[in-house]
Amino acid sequence: MPQARHVTARDGDVLLMIGTMKGAFLLRSDRGRKRWDIGGPYFPGQSIYALAYDGRADRRRLWAGTQSEHWGASLSSSDDFGRTWKEPDSVPIRFPDGSNDSLKRIWQILPGRETEPDTIYCGVEPAALFRSVDSGKSWQLARALYDHPHRKLWQPGGGGLCLHTIVLDPENLKRMWIAISTGGVYRTDDDGASWRPRNVGVSAEFLPDKYPEFGQCVHKVVSHPTKPDRLFLQNHWGLFRSDDGADSWKAIEKGVPTTFGFAMAMHPHDPSTVYNLPIEADMFRATPEGKLRVYRTTNSGGSWQPLTSGLPQKNAYECVLRDSMAVDRLKPAGVYFGTRSGKVFGSSNEGRRWSMVIDGLPPVTCVKVAQISGAAAKPKRKAAKKAARRPVRKRR
Repeated sequence: MPQARHVTARDGDVLLMIGTMKGAFLLRSDRGRKRWDIGGPYFPGQSIYALAYDGRADRRRLWAGTQSEHWGASLSSSDDFGRTWKEPDSVPIRFPDGSNDSLKRIWQILPGRETEPDTIYCGVEPAALFRSVDSGKSWQLARALYDHPHRKLWQPGGGGLCLHTIVLDPENLKRMWIAISTGGVYRTDDDGASWRPRNVGVSAEFLPDKYPEFGQCVHKVVSHPTKPDRLFLQNHWGLFRSDDGADSWKAIEKGVPTTFGFAMAMHPHDPSTVYNLPIEADMFRATPEGKLRVYRTTNSGGSWQPLTSGLPQKNAYECVLRDSMAVDRLKPAGVYFGTRSGKVFGSSNEGRRWSMVIDGLPPVTCVKVAQISGAAAKPKRKAAKKAARRPVRKRR
């Protein structure tokens, strides 16, 4: 196995977390975001579709959804920026005894709101939502969603039957949205006791009924915390916006070369600005015309403009997956995305100018970003040394 390199993060640094088909990588930079130190590979040979950083309650915790050909899917964490990882003896996220389901992949890891510092959510395949209220020590299945009468009618998309998106309402603690491929968008208003499909206006071009109650192949949903009722959606054909908490959706497609795509990211400070990266078609999953272009709207989808400076505009037949675009919270905001050809691009000025962050990685499956702050910036040396001395327990 390759020997992993490590990064040391300081207060104010930016941490890029990159999942690939052959392991995870960490990239660190200062606020200037011009030079990046590289750590990894972690979990070499495993496909990593979900990564997250939890800096709440003075933590410095990394989460990784791992996928071993031998052990299957699991969830691992690190409190020292990847130097050591806690790998459970058994799968921590499990379907109920007696069910016919078993965990195939973790697609999304989302730390809860600041007001609930011990809560974490996971979206998995087969489509289900799990929540931990004890910082990941134990996990509970969102039973009402799992038992939903629509569940038996959901069909897998190209990537499987996956719950890949979780959006929390920052104001209403009982409300959240999830997106399933291919189930569509569902919302709970009672903290998971019930779930309703919220797909009015979202098309399903592959079905006889183009506007069904559910069954849409939603690829990504994003929103801004200052306007939780406004959501943006990248569909399997179609860009949409909702202004009423997903009760209804309308198309926002003016200015994009194609409405197919996966990746979508919200600007951290402006609720009217969203980034999108169009793909030619479902049967030709590459950037249109061989041009790598990020599209941005600054008027909530009224129009879209390409951002191309520094990106290849010839023979660049790239594909960017649903979780492979991220935006940091600095001013100006940094925007990052990774490609299936193993390239990661970044912009430290909100997309006006791009540069190559790293090339030569395995196919990129997800890109996440965080800024390190406060006590979470420095690993505790004693804890790291103790963890390094701890014998590795074999998984049963």
